[in-house]
Amino acid sequence: MPSSRAALERYDQRLWPVFKPSLVLAGGSGAVVWDVDGREYLDLLGGIAVNAIGHAHPVWVEAVSRQAATLGHVSNLYASAPQIELAGRLLEITGAGPGGRVFFTNSGTEANEAALKAVLRRPAPSGRGHRLAALEGSFHGRTLGALALTAKAAYREPFREFTGEVDFLPFGDLGALEAALRRGGLDALVIEVIQGEAGARPLPPGYLAEARRLTARHGALLWIDEIQTGIGRTGAWTAYLNPDLGGPLTGAPRQVRRVALAELARQADVGARAPRAGGAPDLVTLAKGLGGGFPIGAVVAMNGEVAARLGPGDHGTTFGGGPLAAAAALATLQVIEDEGLMARAAALGAAWREALARVPGVQSARGGGLLIGLVLARANAPAVVQAAQAAGFLINATGPDVIRLAPPLILTTEQAERFAAALPRIIQEAA
Repeated sequence: MPSSRAALERYDQRLWPVFKPSLVLAGGSGAVVWDVDGREYLDLLGGIAVNAIGHAHPVWVEAVSRQAATLGHVSNLYASAPQIELAGRLLEITGAGPGGRVFFTNSGTEANEAALKAVLRRPAPSGRGHRLAALEGSFHGRTLGALALTAKAAYREPFREFTGEVDFLPFGDLGALEAALRRGGLDALVIEVIQGEAGARPLPPGYLAEARRLTARHGALLWIDEIQTGIGRTGAWTAYLNPDLGGPLTGAPRQVRRVALAELARQADVGARAPRAGGAPDLVTLAKGLGGGFPIGAVVAMNGEVAARLGPGDHGTTFGGGPLAAAAALATLQVIEDEGLMARAAALGAAWREALARVPGVQSARGGGLLIGLVLARANAPAVVQAAQAAGFLINATGPDVIRLAPPLILTTEQAERFAAALPRIIQEAA
């Protein structure tokens, strides 16, 4: 393999210029990766919340290898045992009702596209077209349907002719939501409990509960995008089931005991499971961490009315829910459960946010579990990312003054402490 510099030159010559990678990675283990030059980095981005159980986890590797040796792909003209088992697990962990059903895709964007088709399948009110609402700061994908729900104008506007119209409501403003619903004809509200691309920005306490109440009252669907927040990342299987995020769909918020990072190993029972009281969304979309690194997404129709909207011929996929992807997802769910990684994400995330918020140059640390946004005192986040990479840490800027952390859920206390200790110098060097 050529050096990083030579490999990146070849990348520029051979691939579309929609990305600008800074490294060529060659391997990984746990929360550590290394490039083609042999230099190691602590991966605090996790493939953007994808590598939930780290790199090359032996349970995941064995499961994928075993499945690859038996049945790799069959198309959706036929079913496979891993697909059926995984659908059952997703209905269970999302708290779906008896009529709930699952549709598998290859990515989060495709999951949102399928959910969008389910929303639009209901006839529009007489004399009016379909209307949807999303929140300012939202990100729901880059294909044309999903792009219509993505608030950032730089992503959406060049393709506006094909993406349709969506009401983008002020973030956290229940009055604006109620006004949009009162106007009538709103088919669905799509929201993220924590907006990942907006820098791990959580909904205000109580918003989700009221959104569920208002949408139900006005006959609109509540669609929760858990693509970045789901599969244990926030300390529960989904963020809307996490009481520490003020989840209205789970009852009253619960306090996580704040502890020093060094004490974390003695905690084993924080946030392992969330109660499932109250209402539920109508649609949930999942991806990223679901496959532990293998491409897979899913839409969960949480009740029979929504599940029945799409039938034979209404939608399809060649690869979605294939045996390899389903086996990878089942292994990921098994590791998260067996190793208590939801409890770890809740406890480590709470303690780490407190430690990082005290670093000079950090105004605040927000988010939930191991999806964290660091709001910087200066608008130099890209420079901080570069300085961190030079120091051996992979992080991400979601805006001029916000850093996103979404490490593997197997991140150790020592690794978290190492970054917290290095961050003051990183910020200083980026100044």
